[in-house]
Amino acid sequence: MKRRDRLRHMTKSQQIINVHEAKTHLSRIIEQVLTNGEPVTIARAGKPVVIVSAHPDSRPSRRKLGILRGKVQLPENLKVHDAEIQEMFEGNR
Repeated sequence: MKRRDRLRHMTKSQQIINVHEAKTHLSRIIEQVLTNGEPVTIARAGKPVVIVSAHPDSRPSRRKLGILRGKVQLPENLKVHDAEIQEMFEGNR
């Protein structure tokens, strides 16, 4: 696999800004990249030269499924509690 193919996901930047703007607003650009996850391309003389993207460790991790497996016990028959739960939601009508 070519290097270009491995980095293709990083090069799909919608926003292109010039170097002067990047120097002036670097903090804002970093916050924008971290917020929406989309990389920003910085161009010199109209030609793309650098892509600013979020580091993988800076993104919130996905929740892992099954972290409560073996720690929570459900009743054998869930329908036993249906009337009680319905009463809690609906009250006395």
